[in-house]
Amino acid sequence: MAAIFKTTPWQVDQLVAGVQQGSISLPDLQRPFVWPGTKVRDLFDSMYKGYPVGELMFWDVPAQGASRTISGNRGVAPAHQIVDGQQRLTSLYAAMKGMSVQDEGYKPKSITISFNPSIERFEVRSAAIAKSAQWIEDISTVFDSPTKARKHYFKRLRESGHDIDDDEEDRLDEILSRLGELKNYLFQVIHIQQSVPKRLVADVFVRINSEGVNLKAYDYILTWLSVFWPEGRDQIEAFARDSRVTPDRASEIAGHRIGWTPKNPFLAVETGHVVRAMVAFGQNRAKLVDAYANLQAKDRSTGQVDSTKQERELDLLRKALPVIVDRVNWTEFVRSVQIAGFRSHKGITSNINLVSSYTIFLVGRTRYGVKLERLRVLIARWVFMSQMTGRYTGSGESQLQRDLDMFSGHGDLDAAGFEAIVEETLRVTLTKDFWDFSVPQMLVTSSTALSPVYQCYLAALNVLDADMFMLRSKVREWMDPALPAVKGTEGHHLFPRAYQERVLGFSDTKRVNQIANFAPTDWATNIAISDDAPAAYWPRLVHERGSDAAWMTRQHYWHALPESWETMPYDEFLTERRRLISKVVRDGFNEIGGGHTRPFSDITTVEDEPAHLSLSALVQEGFLQAGDLLDPVDPDWVVDAVVSDDGTVLIDGTHEFDSLDDAARFLGVTNISGFEFWALEVDGGLAGLEDVVREGR
Repeated sequence: MAAIFKTTPWQVDQLVAGVQQGSISLPDLQRPFVWPGTKVRDLFDSMYKGYPVGELMFWDVPAQGASRTISGNRGVAPAHQIVDGQQRLTSLYAAMKGMSVQDEGYKPKSITISFNPSIERFEVRSAAIAKSAQWIEDISTVFDSPTKARKHYFKRLRESGHDIDDDEEDRLDEILSRLGELKNYLFQVIHIQQSVPKRLVADVFVRINSEGVNLKAYDYILTWLSVFWPEGRDQIEAFARDSRVTPDRASEIAGHRIGWTPKNPFLAVETGHVVRAMVAFGQNRAKLVDAYANLQAKDRSTGQVDSTKQERELDLLRKALPVIVDRVNWTEFVRSVQIAGFRSHKGITSNINLVSSYTIFLVGRTRYGVKLERLRVLIARWVFMSQMTGRYTGSGESQLQRDLDMFSGHGDLDAAGFEAIVEETLRVTLTKDFWDFSVPQMLVTSSTALSPVYQCYLAALNVLDADMFMLRSKVREWMDPALPAVKGTEGHHLFPRAYQERVLGFSDTKRVNQIANFAPTDWATNIAISDDAPAAYWPRLVHERGSDAAWMTRQHYWHALPESWETMPYDEFLTERRRLISKVVRDGFNEIGGGHTRPFSDITTVEDEPAHLSLSALVQEGFLQAGDLLDPVDPDWVVDAVVSDDGTVLIDGTHEFDSLDDAARFLGVTNISGFEFWALEVDGGLAGLEDVVREGR
């Protein structure tokens, strides 16, 4: 048997030049750049000390189609695709060339490593390091022009008052030369030969990329597609990336006019989402492990590959992908989510519910020809139901497979039959017992942001065209990301926190912050409420704002206020209000598509939300310090997270993140930012990061 690989040494400067010229292609066989800056620092430190840092693996076959390269240089046809070592090679290129890369959110991410020659120490650049003359702020300057970098370094040292004698200068010169010599560091590169069949290359890719990494099933499929259908892999990547940018921003990046992107208020699409929808719609399979096995097409007894079956399964994906990324299909589905009363990603507590519901939308539209005006309402109700019940969370693949089988099991199904199945599923899922018993029980929690039922309550208020609590402004204005935010508008305690602590003697955060104690209003109303007992502030609000009896009746209904609620014991109030909230949610669900939902002339594309303070900024400004313990704002969620000495977040002592968003996404939180999700442990409980910044430590 012919050898399938050979090993040759490559110098670092050869590797970096290959990436820059385009001869080494860095397609996203694993994922976008995910290493924290500290790991890049450690890579350079190990190389500087002469330690081994692992091998690289290339596939010596010119890339088929438009494989993405970090540098974007298309001047040289790629001759090598990297199989193993993407993060290391990306780190080398970006840090030594001063280039930015894409993070997991497909946003530019700079990788700047600093070096202190006096103590021969590498660090991730920080504001403090940038101000210090002892540090070379960016090592890329040394590799770009060693002479200029040396002169600049010594000039800053002397200007800062450091007296350098000849011996010290010689020592520092030697160290700087040693730093520059990292370009000659040798990597051993394993080359998979051109003669190796694609099926073996795909097998190597998957095995290598699964070693020491907790890959998901869609990662295997994406890796497999990188070999057998790289054009499709690029289309998947492009759809995911473009869901994060407006058409104007996409036009800037591309250098030509782009009229549409899949950006929407609800879902930042990931490649795994596209794969899941493509497999479910194209292969009628929800379990990605089974889908991957079918793509491999290996006979279990002989291990032989059935190339005919392999091509047939790939063809199903080829036909499905254009349907998944179709502009009209995606836009109309997003419209359905809007009709369900949701306005932004904050209301969607499970991305998989959206992806699975999109698959059901595509089945109804393309296979059974359901008219759009009817399909929008059906899918809006399906999305609402899925969010309420967590239909596709937990054992989501099994549930989606049952749903796919439910539709495909009727060979003669038409549009009317599809509609009937959807309506029957909604009926048997959202029973009277569900509304009367399950929903109130699901409201026994203190996490408004992460509660599917509470977010459905807000969506129901939107569907019902409700006003905010004791305000003549609409809930939709509070929720809609396309409208200017109303200053100081938020959810406030009906039984004020200070009143509960001072008068009722409640100090348990979970009890004080029960979501049945919240109502959407503004800061001015909160000031009017102050820390008073409900029996004190409610008559004042009614006197000042409640002259319209019909409007007050609607206020009681929309905001689930029991009769004489202001004089109720707190626990009795919570129990009764949960029951009334359930009724409002049920009415909102029944009203979907019934005429009260605001019409939409087009899908709103919104710019990114204003950025909160980053993790590095919080550390630099002293709001967070090494050793600080972080917890989710939801006190029901127990997570071991700590701010490390390097200014990163460590979860369970092993998972390290450069940003609060990345740490939150690791836990599966997608509907709120990391700044909103994490809280600082302080004496007596938790402090949200916004409070920490506003009030100081």
